[in-house]
Amino acid sequence: MNEDEVDLSRRQLLMTAGGASLAALVAACGNGSKPGSAPATQPAQAQPTSGGTLRIGALGKASAITRDPHGTQANESDYLIISLIYDTLTIPGATANTAPRLASEWKADKDVKTWRFTLAPGATFHDGTPVTAEDVAWSLRRLRDTPAGPARLPGVTSANIKADGDAVVLTSDYPNADLPLMMRLTTFVMKKDTKEVAGAPGTGPFKLDWYRDGNARLVRNDSWYAGKPHLDAIEVKIFESPQAMANALLAGQIDVASNVGAVAARVAAGRPGVQVLRRPDDMAMPIVMRTSKGSPYADPRVREALRLAVDREAMVKQVLSGYGKVANDVLGTGDPVYAKDLPQRTRDLARAKQLLQEAGFDLSKTYPLHTTDDIAGLAESAALFATQLREAGVQVEVVKQDSGAFWDKTWLKGDLYTTYWGTNDSVLFFASKLLLTGAGQNESGWSDAAFDQAYKQAVGTLDEAARAKALRTLQEIEHERSGYVLWGMADGIDLAGAAVRDLPKLPGYGRVQLERVWLAH
Repeated sequence: MNEDEVDLSRRQLLMTAGGASLAALVAACGNGSKPGSAPATQPAQAQPTSGGTLRIGALGKASAITRDPHGTQANESDYLIISLIYDTLTIPGATANTAPRLASEWKADKDVKTWRFTLAPGATFHDGTPVTAEDVAWSLRRLRDTPAGPARLPGVTSANIKADGDAVVLTSDYPNADLPLMMRLTTFVMKKDTKEVAGAPGTGPFKLDWYRDGNARLVRNDSWYAGKPHLDAIEVKIFESPQAMANALLAGQIDVASNVGAVAARVAAGRPGVQVLRRPDDMAMPIVMRTSKGSPYADPRVREALRLAVDREAMVKQVLSGYGKVANDVLGTGDPVYAKDLPQRTRDLARAKQLLQEAGFDLSKTYPLHTTDDIAGLAESAALFATQLREAGVQVEVVKQDSGAFWDKTWLKGDLYTTYWGTNDSVLFFASKLLLTGAGQNESGWSDAAFDQAYKQAVGTLDEAARAKALRTLQEIEHERSGYVLWGMADGIDLAGAAVRDLPKLPGYGRVQLERVWLAH
């Protein structure tokens, strides 16, 4: 796990949940609502009012603090602070995958290799100086030269990032219609030639007031080019456990507990004055089956058998406490182009046994399934998966590893293991990172020429009809024979006090967009 982007994706999800660590909270708070029942929602909307300070808890560890916008943000608290101070060129949108931010618009040339991103009019840094295309180009080159730069800006070298008037121009080595989507992740913009990163002025909706040991106070940027935020200030407090953060919310010490998970949601749903806010399609916890030669799961019939052996409804109910939904073995479930009409795979033990027999799968052996406790529910999903496979005749032993051993020895190498991902609003994001032949994070060792071709067709054109056809083919292939069992999708869950309004509802990176949050007085 040496890629910064991978670390960010996972760590943003790291504490999505409570699990057993919230047992004390359950005991302390008494009965909650029925698991899986509809949680409390925000009160009826009124006109936003200005003023007030939002106190928000976010998860992180003191040993992993960073203030570099282009570094590894292992802490969710760091990423939240950085995202409020610094703008990316684009952001996740409510109706489209990619919406404008510091880039007001973008346009590609005919071969979809060269993209021109025009800067938002009136954008300034917090010290009042205007944002120039040179600042943006310098920032993108700095990002590109990090260890994870090639993954963050795929196909774009530093030499192919240039300022041109009020725009920055990026040229890719290959046609890439999804380059604007890639600009959402960590394309944070700083002033050209910044030497001291900590405390450097940004362009975002809030300015840094003070910072202490991972905690920060941010004040409103009245000159923000995208409109004056409602809040006077945001105070970010770092918590090392969901339990501590949820308890702080219930005690009135913070206004929002970000990403606290299903157990806390079930408990808090029965408490007056506490809102439980769900963000669907927030996290995937698939099982990875190695597909390469020599693996017990190299035969696609074996992989199909394991997918058919899963009781998905039971997995969602027991592992996610009902705070999630059944999935269908295609990653990117929040994408508007996600193929919801693909035949939903359901449990069929008879067919699973038949396929295992046809493939000559050795049922006399016991197969290891590696997992870790990195997030609540991950090890539990492995245990239930193993129990369900036994009903198909497959004997599986769950092997729990500590985080370091798992990422060093199992991830990208193991035959059967759990994994987890956020940013679930893009089918093509997962295709490029995990499923293409030779992809840097190809977790299952999958190589499929037809899939690779469909991907190239999808990213190589701006024609909507041709792109839709290629995306459909890509998902059909993934659904049929990839190395993933994606049994369900977990909700992201925030707890909020009664006065909080308009918290973001988008999954993944969309949930750090707090500039439109307000407090009812």
